[in-house]
Amino acid sequence: MRWLAVVFGVLLASIVVPAQAANILTNPGFETGALDGWSCSGGSVVSTPVRTGGHALNGAVTSSDYAQCSQTVPVQPGTTYTLSAWVRGSYVYLGVTGGASTWTPSATSYSQLSLTFTTAAGQTSAQVYVHGWYGQPAYQADDFALDGPGGTPGAPSAPGTPSITGTTATSISLSWPAATGTVTGYRVYEGATVVQTVTGTTATLSGLTACSSHSYSVAAYNSAGESAKSAAVTGTTAGCSGGGLAKHALIGYLHASFANGSGYVRMADVPQEWDIINLAFGEPTSVTSGDIRFNRCPVSECPNVESDAEFAAAVKAKQAAGKKVLISIGGANGQVQLTTTAARDAFVSSVSAIIDRYGLDGLDIDFEGHSLYLNPGDTDFRNPTTPVIVNLISALKTLKAKYGSGFVLTMAPETFFVQVGYQFYGGAGGGDNRTGSYLPVIHALRDALTVLHVQDYNSGPVMGLDNQYHTMGGADFHIAMTDMVKAGFPVANTGHTFPGLREDQIGFGLPAAVSAGNGYTAPAAVHTALDCLVKGQNCGGYSLRGGPSPAFRGLMTWSINWDHYYNWEFRNSHAPYLDALP
Repeated sequence: MRWLAVVFGVLLASIVVPAQAANILTNPGFETGALDGWSCSGGSVVSTPVRTGGHALNGAVTSSDYAQCSQTVPVQPGTTYTLSAWVRGSYVYLGVTGGASTWTPSATSYSQLSLTFTTAAGQTSAQVYVHGWYGQPAYQADDFALDGPGGTPGAPSAPGTPSITGTTATSISLSWPAATGTVTGYRVYEGATVVQTVTGTTATLSGLTACSSHSYSVAAYNSAGESAKSAAVTGTTAGCSGGGLAKHALIGYLHASFANGSGYVRMADVPQEWDIINLAFGEPTSVTSGDIRFNRCPVSECPNVESDAEFAAAVKAKQAAGKKVLISIGGANGQVQLTTTAARDAFVSSVSAIIDRYGLDGLDIDFEGHSLYLNPGDTDFRNPTTPVIVNLISALKTLKAKYGSGFVLTMAPETFFVQVGYQFYGGAGGGDNRTGSYLPVIHALRDALTVLHVQDYNSGPVMGLDNQYHTMGGADFHIAMTDMVKAGFPVANTGHTFPGLREDQIGFGLPAAVSAGNGYTAPAAVHTALDCLVKGQNCGGYSLRGGPSPAFRGLMTWSINWDHYYNWEFRNSHAPYLDALP
């Protein structure tokens, strides 16, 4: 049997055991006793509880900060990496910015989270992160590992996250913490494009358009190569105007094509307090035609309807008084699915014809029902692929370009299409493929959007950023739902975060009266919500993640007609209150 042992020994000697992949994270177990290599909000290094060694990360979560720690590392394109960490606490998330993520709802002792991801072609850096969740106890994390090949040897480390230090109508100024290692200079990126190269840790990006948003990251470089990019920061240039709108506007829908049991209100009889008047509704000739028609209410339904000429003259009179008159497309019965480019082009042509016929100021998108949805696999709201979404975005951008900076664009989605995207996005997990489907449209048009006034009515309970369910009809619902739009939120389990809107773009919608829709809110409760959202007062224990919004745009209602039917309760209660806000 001796020859068998010899052969077996030779075979063992010939087996090549693959080397363990390298952990390319800096300070992965926080054993330096500090946060070296990490960028943290609410993070600190503790000596207990730890998993191994003498230190671990402690994330001090608050009601307004989920204590994220991140690290940006150089990586190689088209390469698979494995990220893992041991975590302890409730609602702890581990992920890659813009990519995969995983989480645990509860870990009373250290438990390992792990995921794999593959870098894109041309990708040279990746940002990994860990965070808890708003209002939960502190979490702990230890023994991180990012296994895979590192980037260019000898290149400097990634700079710290930039900060916005100033804005004008045409420029944004940045500063950032210096990179470590030998640094020749820094390249400022907007997306994948280098927009400025500097030798110091500040830059001013000029030649920008007024009231436009830009996202910048920074990389350091030397003769050996370029570092990974820093985390990105987003800034908006000054010069945003309300297009002549009141600072705090009263916005209402006017039943211009039907009476709906509330009676017809002639355009000339709409009270002067209404700052934006949305004509309801333009509807398609068929669901997928894209051909929008606006038919004014017939005499048989609206005996007091004015003539077309009188209507057009009244529109001009409202505009002369500083009001904005828009055509609203959709509504509960007007399903609009732009499934083809032909439908997209028909939409642009037909909506333009309505705007031109009456000299309107712009467009309101009130797509409900099954107008918007997300196809399987369409999980990145920043880069949608579903035709009804892509074609709508294209159509709206075309209309904005056609009519210019004075074009007023508003949107009135239901909570199901916006805030519910925090928990569910599209049909992932077998859910409804419409959840969150307005998010890619809002995001793509954020620089052109005048007001987003989500319908805070006809809604089921919705989870807010405090991870509590909020129910319509009281101040709490309006506070929580509106704060989500201002603060932004992670989109379900997609690994992407929807950035909040500017405060001057945000309002919320209410039924004008008890007969107008489910979710009527008494005026006193509406004013409590406004006190919280605008002034940071009377929030009832809710902590604003997005902070107060002094430039909050205003209130929308369905509808002017129902308000007239109920003796103008909405107008009389809220117009003076809005006017009195700072």
